[in-house]
Amino acid sequence: MTTGRRYPEGMRCPMCGVEDTRVIDSRPADQGTTIRRRRACAECGHRFTTYERGVPVLLVRKRSGRLEPFSPQKLHRGVEAALADRPVSPSALAELLEDVEAAATAHGGPMPSEAIGRLVLDGLRVLDEVAYLRFASVYKDFQGAGDFGREVAALEGESARDALEVGEDSAPLRAGVVKQS
Repeated sequence: MTTGRRYPEGMRCPMCGVEDTRVIDSRPADQGTTIRRRRACAECGHRFTTYERGVPVLLVRKRSGRLEPFSPQKLHRGVEAALADRPVSPSALAELLEDVEAAATAHGGPMPSEAIGRLVLDGLRVLDEVAYLRFASVYKDFQGAGDFGREVAALEGESARDALEVGEDSAPLRAGVVKQS
């Protein structure tokens, strides 16, 4: 199928950089998941091939019901703020963010923002309890010290339950953190 149409805002010529390229031929590729286009530059005559693939957009359903694209940068900023000045390695942060993004991708449709927040909280609970409380204070919209107290009590209760399930006498200490009497 020869089209001859021009796509001025689309493709730059890799040789001269001019945006005035023309599609010579267009056809499906990769079992129909990709479109292969042969192009020619109107300026220098160079011919080249492009492949167009659809990129799935992960959507997040906000509490208001509004849909917006999933933003890894926004998630990273929020988690990084909770981890400010905390002894958590960049690789552990990256792993947490990858896990949350993978869960959002696997969800299939728009993922509720509450579910993303719970995934982050679960990850932070394991990484750093202070960061967990910081994130929870924003996510759960704490209004006062009582909210922090209830969350700390719940966190300590979960730590005690986890220790009993593992069969330990006391909750494990985080690496590099010394409990003082």
